[in-house]
Amino acid sequence: MADETNHGLTERDVLDALKGVQDPDLKRDLVDLKMIKDVRIDGRTIALTVNLTTPACPLKGKIENDVRTALQNRLPGWSYEITMSAEVRGKGIHEKGDIPGVKNVIAVGSGKGGVGKSTMAATIAFGLKSYGASVGLMDADVYGPSVPQLVGAHSRPMARGERIVPIEAHGLKLMSMGFLLDPNRAVIMRGPMLHGIMQQFLHQVEWGELDYLVIDLPPGTGDVPLTLAQTLPLTGAVVVCTPQEVALIDATRAVAMFRQLKVPILGMIENMAFFDVLAYLQERGGPEARKLVENKACFDKPGDERVHIFGQGGARRKAEELDVPFLGEVPLNLFLRETGDEGRINEALGEHSPSKAYLHNVVENLAAQISIQNLKNPKMPKLEILS
Repeated sequence: MADETNHGLTERDVLDALKGVQDPDLKRDLVDLKMIKDVRIDGRTIALTVNLTTPACPLKGKIENDVRTALQNRLPGWSYEITMSAEVRGKGIHEKGDIPGVKNVIAVGSGKGGVGKSTMAATIAFGLKSYGASVGLMDADVYGPSVPQLVGAHSRPMARGERIVPIEAHGLKLMSMGFLLDPNRAVIMRGPMLHGIMQQFLHQVEWGELDYLVIDLPPGTGDVPLTLAQTLPLTGAVVVCTPQEVALIDATRAVAMFRQLKVPILGMIENMAFFDVLAYLQERGGPEARKLVENKACFDKPGDERVHIFGQGGARRKAEELDVPFLGEVPLNLFLRETGDEGRINEALGEHSPSKAYLHNVVENLAAQISIQNLKNPKMPKLEILS
């Protein structure tokens, strides 16, 4: 018998009212995706939780508004309490080579060096963490490890039995060859040795429970990407490049490599997309320069405040040509470069960073692509073979 204070309304009625409300990225019904949780009906109030697939969901506000609108249209006369939460999901199936406790593994690569790949890998990791996710960052660039310098971590990992305890810095779990070697010593090794190191970093490090493990690959299409693709099921790969044609040629090869290795491409990032003159003048200019910046009086026409040193929009066009998601552009500015050089790359996502909005846009788009990719790998029912 229905509770009269609820006017006969049930949880099933609420879920039926929300049928048809979709996640805009996943293109699936919120009810079917089991994203509607904790439905409560008290007096004339309907309360529920929308549990997103990532805390970095770029369309969180739209989803909340769509849920509220559906309730108002189909269950009028009630008040609504909608709580937005998130629980990062993995691919939903267990595969050989999976790292226990790690839901998603994202490789960040490039076709060539010098495009800011390690900087992007580190800022992606810090960006995902800034939304509340648990994140690890693994430096697989054995020959030229950059992560220790970028994050300002230089201690040595500890051993716990036969396991390696990763370094922690600013809330990230870290592992890099740079923690194990003298910084002035050259790394000289062949493929089999690289394979062994990658196996140790992946399966002998106590990563614990992670929503995302970001792996900074060495540039090019050599042994390490091949080893990773053969060793564990990657959620997907991100390719970083700059806008000029010579970089795009190599980025195209990187995309081709991942596709040949059956690694999903989560998207391309255009780094050093333009020099941000406004950010430079606001940060380094004197009083007169800042006055000019306020009304952009020093520029003849809109857009002149962006200097496209390496060309314009090359990665976006290449992503469209290759049918790869474009995750966003990140400008060239002194703050991003200096924080990386000084071991403070986490500050690139801070309140006063001119890169913050661009980096958050990349992180949100990447998180959405990870959710989309995981939806393509639904958990299949276990079949029993009857004798």
